[in-house]
Amino acid sequence: MSLGQRLKACRKAKKLTQLDLSETLGFNRSTYAKYETGDNEPDNQTLQKLADFFGVSVDYLLGRTDVDYIVKEENSHYDKSSSAIDKKDTGLSEFENLFFFELDKLSEEDKRKALEHVRYLRFLAEQQK
Repeated sequence: MSLGQRLKACRKAKKLTQLDLSETLGFNRSTYAKYETGDNEPDNQTLQKLADFFGVSVDYLLGRTDVDYIVKEENSHYDKSSSAIDKKDTGLSEFENLFFFELDKLSEEDKRKALEHVRYLRFLAEQQK
């Protein structure tokens, strides 16, 4: 999926028009429309603003990952729809929720990358001892 397709899908998931989204984020509607059609690309700051608004990572918007979970809880005030990701009230930490509820959503390649990162973090922790 292209950036434009992901932006459109995220916007529609929140049941917003291009005008609604543009007014909420302070964009010109035609400028945002060009992001969705691929006629223009947002700068880094705008891309981050869009990712924060939709509660996804920049990597998701750019198509580098298919994991579309909420990245920053402090941005949940942007959410205007009832289709927001259900936050499980399990009593588990964010770390535990990641492994018990989100890991199965990752592709095999993303699981391998996550494992490499965990191994690297463990290596760094052992070096500091």
